[in-house]
Amino acid sequence: MMSVKAFELVPVLERDLLIGDKTWKSIDCIECCGKNLYVGTSDCFIYHFLLEEKVSTSGRLVFTPIKQLHMYLGLKKAVNELKAASALNRLLVLCDSTVTLLHMINLEPIPSGAKIKGVTAFAVNENPVTGDPFCVEVCAISLKRKTVQIYTVHEDHVQLIKEVSTPEQPVAIAADGYFLCLAMSTQYIILCYNTGVSQDLFPFNSEEKQPIVKRIAREEFLLAGPGALGMFVTAAGISQRAPVHWSENVTGAAVCFPYVVALDEEFVTVHSMLDQQQKQTIPFRDGHILQDFEGKLILATSKEIHVLVPLPLERQIQDLLASRRVEEALVLAKGARRNIPKEKFQGMYRRILQQAGFIQFGQLQFLEAKELFRNGRLDVRELIALYPLLLPSTSTFIRSHPPLHEYADLNHLMQGDQEKITKCKRFLMTYLNEIRNTDVSNGYKEEVDTALLKLYAEANHDSLLDLLVSENSCLLVDSVLWLEKYEKYFALGLLYHYNGQNEAALQLWVKIVDGQLQDTTRSDLFEYIVDFLSFCSDHELVWKYADWILQKNEEVGIQIFSRRPIDENQTTGMNPDDIVNYLHKHKKAVVVYLEHLVFERNIQKEKYHTHLAVLYLDKVLELHTQEGNVSQLTSARCSLKNLLQHSNLYRVHLLLGKVKDTDLHMECAILHGKLEEHEKALEILVHKLKDFQAAEDYCFWNSKGKSPSCRQRLFHMLLRLYLRTDDTTDDLVMASVDLLNNHAVQFDVIQVLQLIPEEWSLQLVSPFLTKAMRGSFHAKCTTELASNLARSENLIFKYSKVKSRGKSIKLSEKKVCRVCCSFFTEPVFVRYPDGSLVHTHCARKSQSLPATDKKFVSLKNHS
Repeated sequence: MMSVKAFELVPVLERDLLIGDKTWKSIDCIECCGKNLYVGTSDCFIYHFLLEEKVSTSGRLVFTPIKQLHMYLGLKKAVNELKAASALNRLLVLCDSTVTLLHMINLEPIPSGAKIKGVTAFAVNENPVTGDPFCVEVCAISLKRKTVQIYTVHEDHVQLIKEVSTPEQPVAIAADGYFLCLAMSTQYIILCYNTGVSQDLFPFNSEEKQPIVKRIAREEFLLAGPGALGMFVTAAGISQRAPVHWSENVTGAAVCFPYVVALDEEFVTVHSMLDQQQKQTIPFRDGHILQDFEGKLILATSKEIHVLVPLPLERQIQDLLASRRVEEALVLAKGARRNIPKEKFQGMYRRILQQAGFIQFGQLQFLEAKELFRNGRLDVRELIALYPLLLPSTSTFIRSHPPLHEYADLNHLMQGDQEKITKCKRFLMTYLNEIRNTDVSNGYKEEVDTALLKLYAEANHDSLLDLLVSENSCLLVDSVLWLEKYEKYFALGLLYHYNGQNEAALQLWVKIVDGQLQDTTRSDLFEYIVDFLSFCSDHELVWKYADWILQKNEEVGIQIFSRRPIDENQTTGMNPDDIVNYLHKHKKAVVVYLEHLVFERNIQKEKYHTHLAVLYLDKVLELHTQEGNVSQLTSARCSLKNLLQHSNLYRVHLLLGKVKDTDLHMECAILHGKLEEHEKALEILVHKLKDFQAAEDYCFWNSKGKSPSCRQRLFHMLLRLYLRTDDTTDDLVMASVDLLNNHAVQFDVIQVLQLIPEEWSLQLVSPFLTKAMRGSFHAKCTTELASNLARSENLIFKYSKVKSRGKSIKLSEKKVCRVCCSFFTEPVFVRYPDGSLVHTHCARKSQSLPATDKKFVSLKNHS
């Protein structure tokens, strides 16, 4: 494990100042309270110093001890323990098994001479339960008995308040509230002196090693456990922290969060309470005292005293980051939360996350870097600034000071390795795309979107178009140059369109289609331009490019007019009259547009229908004069016939004048039909075209939507045409027979029998007669059935009406006349179908009540 410089060892009292050349004299105990330093020696002296703290020119902390006085206790015993009670201005001294109270300043014994005798060790309860601010609670281990005594120490007297027994003789003690943590001769225990309940912790052999019992927090203790472990134990007897592993010969330990400091014969070792790893080792020979005084760690050998000065956590974290030890730095930063004010910590921690993110980024650990950047709420411009030329030219961004990293730019970071640079650019694309619509990019949309555009263009990425067709904040000036550099002209057109410069967009796209610019982004760019103009609200722009569009492809290009709404007032759409007039030089386009108006939009205007019909007819006549265009002619005539049959708005006489001298007999017949000249139409179909099936079809479509008699009249007209005596041929006879047999239901049988020649055999017309009789019989049965159903429905209605009137009537005081609203006293009344009752004379007077619904009833006939 690499080391962390968490502490510096600073000398405080050197040998010459305290011991000198007295080899028999040694430091046995120390106490520090504020600036007051007390030293107890092996020859029963107590020394008092004031420690002045200063910062040297090199930035290091320097301690200057100023000796105040010293006091000889008059015994030939060593001073075992010193504890200061600053609230009482007293110093508690354990010497020769007795705790004596001295004045903190002049070290004189108190006048009352209060003492605690028979004590092997004692501890001041730093979480007292008495609540008296003018006393100190002291927990002392009795010399001769297996007991612990609880005292309250006042300025001039000592009072025993509790005595509790222990299973064995204690050798070390620490106190917190009602809880005592004791090291016995064979094990550690937790003892609640309020209830006397004890709990065994783990075994300990006091003959093999020195016990360590330290209170480190409220109801929490640090113990030297088995197997060279520093164990954390709560007052409940459990461990909420993982143990630290120190050496076998540890003689002292202290906690300076987040570190545990352990002392052995040769070293001071520093362990993290956060990850339980050893972080620092400081050589320190012959050390035998390590104590924590209000966060100040003091070390002592038998001749000298030093202070372990903790370095600021921020500096430690920065050292870890400088060593690329990201995980350790983050763990330490999280642990520092309790020692730093909340607002300061949040700012510091965000910066640490950002620094760690750049370290991971530099190591191509992109997933980790992204998480750190987002959690650290990194100003995204810090990341974009690493990539040359990605920030917009208008950006005034200045990197953070002090800097979050030491990289000049991406080329410097990756040392020109193009493969790594490409990976970094892919990461930035992904990261920017994820945050562009989140609060992370809030306020920096222009920087984010412009950088994304440049990255997409350079990488030929498909998302470039998605960016430009969605809401974006790309800087136009930078983006134009970048898209032109990488020949992304179609994308540049989208950018122009997004910024309201539609004409500039169209100019680019037209140049691409015409081959003046090279861009293969869309192979269907012409169709895209058509779509664009189809929904463009700038009519002037549509007219400007309409000619270019129609010259390229009339049938596709006409969509720029056909897809937009029709508006004769030109408030939202374009006037169709203007469009038709404009399209006169584009023959295909005008036909397609008129078809759109007539068939799709169903515009009921004679001029459009007539215009389309004339264009259809002109096309047919043109093809009719040419040879080898049979399929085209057939298709053109089909379109013309369809229009002539289904439209009633065109000028029939105009068209008839154009076709009557041609061999377009079918079209001529349709036009005669539109003029109700059915005989002429059928004569053309029968005698000129000899198309009997077309004649039958004519009867059907010309009578569609009309009365049955109209269709019957047309079929009789066709039959008479077949049966003319002067024109009758075998073909016509067979056609008339087929007509009768196939469409018997369309004829009046009596009239048919009068028309057909006498020489026709019964067998010839038997199918007709059979169908006619079946049809007549079916009609008779259907009529009778409908009549019977109506009769039964009428009977049911009459029955329900009679039944409703036949119900008995009971009169009571609650029954009142519907008209005069008085009670019934007369013997005769009238009841209406709805059940209401009316006096007879009221019924006669009332004009509003229907007389047909009245029924006179006598009271004598009802109960």
